[in-house]
Amino acid sequence: MKFLSFMSTPVGRVLRVMMGAVIIAVGLSVNGGLGTAIVIFGFLPPLTGIFGICPLNPLVGRPIRCDKACQLNS
Repeated sequence: MKFLSFMSTPVGRVLRVMMGAVIIAVGLSVNGGLGTAIVIFGFLPPLTGIFGICPLNPLVGRPIRCDKACQLNS
């Protein structure tokens, strides 16, 4: 739960955007279909960070929106 709480904070969201950039860079360095799949997967963390959603939160009974999940922490 602490991990999901952290990933819902602004710092966690920025970290997701940075991780996605790294994944995309790795995917661009790999040739063929595997590289394409890695690049496509790499767009997920930045998009979730930018739009403020955490798709793992509902799996543990928390709201999908990061701002609402952060309100639960206070």
